[in-house]
Amino acid sequence: MSQHASSRRLPPLNALRAFDAVARRGSILKAADELGVVRGAVRQQLNVLEAHFGVSLFDRENGRLVLTAKGRAFADSIGVAFGILARASAELSAGNRRSIRLGVPSAFAVWWLMPRGADLQVALQDIDIDIVPMAAVEPLARRPDLEAVIMGGEYRPTRDITAVRFMEDEFGPVAIAEVAARLGLAAGVPALAGAVALGSRSAPSLWNDWFAESGHAPVRFAGNREFEDLLLAIGAARSGLGVAIAPRTAIGEDLERGTLVAPYGFIRRPAGYSLSIRSGDAKDPALARLADWLIAAGA
Repeated sequence: MSQHASSRRLPPLNALRAFDAVARRGSILKAADELGVVRGAVRQQLNVLEAHFGVSLFDRENGRLVLTAKGRAFADSIGVAFGILARASAELSAGNRRSIRLGVPSAFAVWWLMPRGADLQVALQDIDIDIVPMAAVEPLARRPDLEAVIMGGEYRPTRDITAVRFMEDEFGPVAIAEVAARLGLAAGVPALAGAVALGSRSAPSLWNDWFAESGHAPVRFAGNREFEDLLLAIGAARSGLGVAIAPRTAIGEDLERGTLVAPYGFIRRPAGYSLSIRSGDAKDPALARLADWLIAAGA
């Protein structure tokens, strides 16, 4: 066989599946659990793949596997390829009716997307939207089971991924009126030093981002409480447990009812929210209709 023909021969599918699982899950043990095999089988498939290409896809550092630059680029492409296969399989099984599996941050799904669910279904008509809540948001390249993901903040799409921005957002500190008055927050940002800062592991940088983007010097809080999800942090603020940093889209009704107050107002985050899709799907009519609806609703 010529060298040219050999270079075009695809590696074994099992080796690609093992590599994809390790790249997404970050460890051989987690990949083995996902695939339902022993760790030795995963290691063997990784060796097969590296031997096939004649390059190292991982660096071995203190017993850990770390993707090389070539390995990361290949992992992104493999994620795209498996995503296309998953979608084609779903379409074949579903017959003529199209469905889209959309990954959405759990909090964003609750406060923004689900209240507009009826309008979304009317707009898409014969397309079913399967909303997959994500407590920990993962890039689309790591989720071959999804066709699109809504991302917030300063998301930078990787190669083979297209991001369609559909909505700006504003964010700022919020608390109940009694807490704001007790702390004297109206006197200025330094008064936050007496507060318990409420944050979330799903959006861990919101407080730091707010200080940086608002131009105020960070303060040393009297205490910090971290919750698993931003919804829980906002709920804690409603209960008077402290001051949360929250997107305006999440607490609009609270502000109108006076449940929460925003002593320093909100600052705009131009990055906002975007729909992340695979570049190969950019002209897919169903995904294009979803993007159009998001842009119109987000306006």
